[in-house]
Amino acid sequence: MPTLFKVHGSQNQFFILDQTTLSQPLTDPELRQLTRQLTNLQTGLLDGADGVLVVDKPFRPGSQAQMRVINADGSEATMCGNGLRTVARYVANRDHVDQFNVDTKDTSLRVRKQDNLAPGVPAFAVEISPVRFAKDALPFGNLGHDRLLDTPAPELWPRLRFSAIAVPNPHLISFVDRPALQDNVLGVLGHRLNEKNPYFGDGVNVNFAHILGHNRLFVRTYERGVGFTNACGTGMSATSLAFVLLHPDATDFDQPIDVFNPGGKVRTIVHYQNQGYWIELIGNATFTHEITVDEAALHQATVQADKCQVTVTGEQAAYQAFVDQLPQLNLID
Repeated sequence: MPTLFKVHGSQNQFFILDQTTLSQPLTDPELRQLTRQLTNLQTGLLDGADGVLVVDKPFRPGSQAQMRVINADGSEATMCGNGLRTVARYVANRDHVDQFNVDTKDTSLRVRKQDNLAPGVPAFAVEISPVRFAKDALPFGNLGHDRLLDTPAPELWPRLRFSAIAVPNPHLISFVDRPALQDNVLGVLGHRLNEKNPYFGDGVNVNFAHILGHNRLFVRTYERGVGFTNACGTGMSATSLAFVLLHPDATDFDQPIDVFNPGGKVRTIVHYQNQGYWIELIGNATFTHEITVDEAALHQATVQADKCQVTVTGEQAAYQAFVDQLPQLNLID
């Protein structure tokens, strides 16, 4: 019988489904239906999740596996940095490899095993790229600019400045003070830009960042297709790039940046190489549950805990101990 895994990166929670283990892979409509069923926060499996990470055969030469990201609402994301770390760990364990490439929708990305963040907290580093700033890469319109980089956009919100970066997921970023981080501005703006609106027709991930010190950030994200998440890997990566570009006195290229979030902490490293940018995202890859399930229930989107064999791994306790000793996690209380 197939096994699902409930996992998280910085408390950005997912189920991993390895399609290569099934006798008959799910169709795309079946994947969307299954994701909506599993991830529902009220009725889903194990209190739901932010999405499903689908592992499949690679389709680019030299890659070890393919990852698809199905959001809780059934839409498909281009990439997910927190999710990629967990998929990297799954594939590393499955295939007994520590460094390899994973195909995503737009490109093939490098991943590698790291030393544990803390006892019992496995970690992986993943590549976040390509990076684009042009409005057609996000896309956006009706803001009077071809690029947003620390740009006032009063159509979006008064007195805030915005940067728009695709990595390749589209991200809108604003550096804010602590009161703005604690206010409901992010929720209002994120909700508005992910409904029908004249500015971001396909929606956008919205990130508010607060500078804590040299190479130290706090980032909160309203994620397209999900809403508020404990962390967003591509959001923290895009925000780290904006940090390096816009605040050169407070951060550095090629040096680790500590990025705190409501779910914990990651590290990012921003690189400029061969006239292009890419970001390394380093953080936990925690497996909390193994769920043995009947394959028919996957196809029918009828996965229920009382009809599965659920094994708790014990890794969450180790991750919580790691989080408990972190500073700066009360910025949105």
